[in-house]
Amino acid sequence: MTNNFSNNNLHSLKSPNINWVLIQNDMKLKLGKDIYESWLKKINFVEEFNNYILLSVPTRFIRDWITSRYLDQILQIIKNFKKEIIRIEFKIIEENTKKENKDNGNFKVLENNENVSFIKDTYLQYNRIDPNKSFQNFITGSSNKLAYEASLKVSENSAQYNPLYIYGGVGMGKTHLLNSIGIELKNDKKVMFISAERFMYQFVKSIKANEMVKFKDYFRNTDILLIDDIQFMNGKEAMQEEFFHTFNALLEKGSQIIVSADRAPNKLLRIQERIKSRFSGGLVVDIQKPDFELRKKIVEAKTEELYNLHSKEIKITKDIQNFISTEITTSIRELVGAINRVVSFSRIYKKIPNLSEIKVVLKDLLNLSENKVTIELIQTVVCKFFKISKNEMLSSRRSRYLVRPRQTAIYLTKILTSKSLPEIGREFSNRDHTTIIHSVKTIEKLKEKNPEMVDNINKLKNQILYNNKENEI
Repeated sequence: MTNNFSNNNLHSLKSPNINWVLIQNDMKLKLGKDIYESWLKKINFVEEFNNYILLSVPTRFIRDWITSRYLDQILQIIKNFKKEIIRIEFKIIEENTKKENKDNGNFKVLENNENVSFIKDTYLQYNRIDPNKSFQNFITGSSNKLAYEASLKVSENSAQYNPLYIYGGVGMGKTHLLNSIGIELKNDKKVMFISAERFMYQFVKSIKANEMVKFKDYFRNTDILLIDDIQFMNGKEAMQEEFFHTFNALLEKGSQIIVSADRAPNKLLRIQERIKSRFSGGLVVDIQKPDFELRKKIVEAKTEELYNLHSKEIKITKDIQNFISTEITTSIRELVGAINRVVSFSRIYKKIPNLSEIKVVLKDLLNLSENKVTIELIQTVVCKFFKISKNEMLSSRRSRYLVRPRQTAIYLTKILTSKSLPEIGREFSNRDHTTIIHSVKTIEKLKEKNPEMVDNINKLKNQILYNNKENEI
């Protein structure tokens, strides 16, 4: 493609066949205001062709983020307005370039070989520390006090515990603590806060773009390296090799490393022994499940915060607070999610919900807290139901008698757990997220046409949710 769009294309931009404003409104409605404001608002309509449309975004990072997470949903929304559209293409058009060239009747598109540092475009945009997750609003109890105190010490005197390794279950506050350390240190030191998945992604990008020197310089020159969810850095020997050398280089120069994970270092899977040994050589602290006292403190604090924001609209009674604190025990994130649901109910129906209504609103959370639904449990129940082995289910074989149970297990994992598509893919022999989406859609279509499939899904859900004690492994 050429760098400049023709006048005909500019005319297409001004008078598109599809109404981009309506599509934007639909994206905001269906994907949520937060996602829209953070990512989708940055998409601009460029041109429509016979069966696809050309859109623009300001950076490669935004393009990659949108295509990896929201592309299928965006395409479906566009198809609702014009069913002939079967694909979307993106071009990178910088905001400044767009403004400068608008009056000239053309847009300059960045060529792939233009010397633009993805360090600036990607790392710095991702490295956003949330100002709302600080030490001041981290609520402590016996289950998380050690992790909190260790994090506080590191923020006061970096390299006191090096590395600091914090582990615990999903939604326990690990990311909050890493974020709090970043807030305390970012004014005086160079801080990098990144997830393990993003580190892996940038490593691959840097190899493809021949930017490994910049990659190494950027990570090895930081003062504070915060890496979230290190358990996802599994496999990928070349990437682990680079991480190991980066880790050593930072320790030698006195930089502080803080790592979070969902398990202890010695239980990390497919990660080099020498890396696990380095993690174990620092301070390892865990965050356990919150006890009743901590859950109660969190519920009271969150309720007070929401009351200050919407004092005329909500009122969560002490009975409801105690019920939530008692019944939802799995994670802090689910606890906060439960409060938000109750508040939403109150605002929508303009009434204080009674206990029966609360049980309906929180039904799935109550099920999940009482019955620990795991991907392993789902796989076991589905394999037993269809009379196949787990090895057969997770194999690459595409025999019909294996494909349907595999798709069923993936579908149940999607609806019964909070795991992301990449996380589900990893647990099903590292399948791509597009395979996961296809499996879910296939089962949904079969349910519409096949009553037997509906019956099978309901039976499996009941076994997983209510009889899992018999199926524990």
